Amino acid sequence: MKSQSDSYAAAGVDITAGYRAVELMKQYVARTVTPGVVSDVGGFGGLFELDLTGIKRPVLVSGTDGVGTKLKLAFLLDKHDTVGIDCVAMCVNDVVCCGAKPLFFLDYIACGKNVPEKIASIVSGVAEGCVQSGAALIGGETAEMPGFYPEGEYDLAGFTVGVADREKIVDKSRIVPGDVIIALPSSGVHSNGFSLVRKVFNLESPEFTAPCEELGGLSIGEKLLTPTRIYVRPVLSVMEKLTVKGVAHITGGGFYENIPRSLPEGIAARIDTGALQIPPIFDMIRKAGSIPVRDMFNTFNMGVGMTLTVDKNDADTALAILRDNGEKAYILGETVSSDSGVIMDL
Repeated sequence: MKSQSDSYAAAGVDITAGYRAVELMKQYVARTVTPGVVSDVGGFGGLFELDLTGIKRPVLVSGTDGVGTKLKLAFLLDKHDTVGIDCVAMCVNDVVCCGAKPLFFLDYIACGKNVPEKIASIVSGVAEGCVQSGAALIGGETAEMPGFYPEGEYDLAGFTVGVADREKIVDKSRIVPGDVIIALPSSGVHSNGFSLVRKVFNLESPEFTAPCEELGGLSIGEKLLTPTRIYVRPVLSVMEKLTVKGVAHITGGGFYENIPRSLPEGIAARIDTGALQIPPIFDMIRKAGSIPVRDMFNTFNMGVGMTLTVDKNDADTALAILRDNGEKAYILGETVSSDSGVIMDL
């Protein structure tokens, strides 16, 4: 006998919709299966067998995050198959900063009404993010919460666990003045600063959804919904061949908050502002909100999704490896003796 509760359904929770959503998402989950997976989605726990071949002192590295108010744009544009990439990216990009390879991922979706097709669309994005990062999607949770979320809205969060060799964990204490800081370009705003974005743009205006020549024919809404880039594979490729001294994932807080987190005390990042490659969307945000330039760099990634700090003698090799992995990486600046954190000529 199948599980069914008319009383629960009358209260707004359709448990049969949950079963339907699981069936629809299985095809996407299957794309993410890696050799360590030993369980099927739908059980009480996700099982993963850890392969420690070649790892002398294994350290598990975990990260968790959500998509934030960027989801408001997904609701507005009724496009739900990319925010899952954002969710995965925000987690796996964090753990790779330590030098960890993501192993698996679990998601959490809370909604006002479970529409199986919409939930499956969300999970398709999660699965794509997992494929891009090499992580397996081994479980998750969908919670239907009528009266807590509006029917057309949901929240999305998740977490990942990765593994690193203790001897190879990124150690920022090795950084010295004269090291080179390399920029890995972002795809745009990524998943941070959207409370400010939503304040400066009128999401209901025709201009928000109209094609924009400056954005290559995309509307402002479409450009803002572009998913966060996942840097796991190129960064790990560099780490396999070189010593990477520091890695910063440029998220909320922009340059001024995140780059110093990858540097030891007494060392600052001197940014070559002339080298910066800032996508047009950021200038549109700045003008629309009359935002001071420093605030822009203290809120958004400004076109730089991640930075790597390497010895100056390794810079060319690092750039070559990154470019071989599809990254249009470039030298952003250098480290100097200072307590200023980030030094920029704005």
